[in-house]
Amino acid sequence: MTNPSRETLPPDQASEALPTERVRVVYVSAPNRQTGIWIIAVLLAVIATAAVLRWDDASLTRSAWAQALNPGAGPGAGARGIYAFTGQIDARSFGLFMLDVDSGTIWCYELVRNRPTEPAFIRLVAARSWIYDRYLEEFNVASPTPGEVRQLVEQQRIARQRQATQQPANMAPTASAPAGALQLPTSP
Repeated sequence: MTNPSRETLPPDQASEALPTERVRVVYVSAPNRQTGIWIIAVLLAVIATAAVLRWDDASLTRSAWAQALNPGAGPGAGARGIYAFTGQIDARSFGLFMLDVDSGTIWCYELVRNRPTEPAFIRLVAARSWIYDRYLEEFNVASPTPGEVRQLVEQQRIARQRQATQQPANMAPTASAPAGALQLPTSP
């Protein structure tokens, strides 16, 4: 029997007359993308664990601390050693400030260049010890000086003591009542 074409048969018979071919469905899976997501999740977990446990304090990866007295102690053990930081010296120049906690000194270097074509050099700008500065009570301070503040505080204490002794025993002391304010007696 010959296979008639679709055009010659009526539409309801055309589907019956065509040969049935087996349709093969081929399923091709996409590459597994979950592996990449799991790798990222594991790496983030490792980073979070390292941040919480502070793995940077491990002995193999310990940071170098200048003049550490005890190799097992970090910088928090008495805050010893020499510290360096930058700061502004004047409107157009900056400097490197060094602070020696052990000897009680501070000094400052400035990077100086005479001409743009010449090489720069380091110049010591200032240095001083603060060992004896801590014993000063008033030096180069604006008003009110610490002594003036001490006198004001003592005057306030004396005024409060006088006010407390002038009140009758059945009156409650009021800290914020203005002078001449009515004070109510306390009930026993």
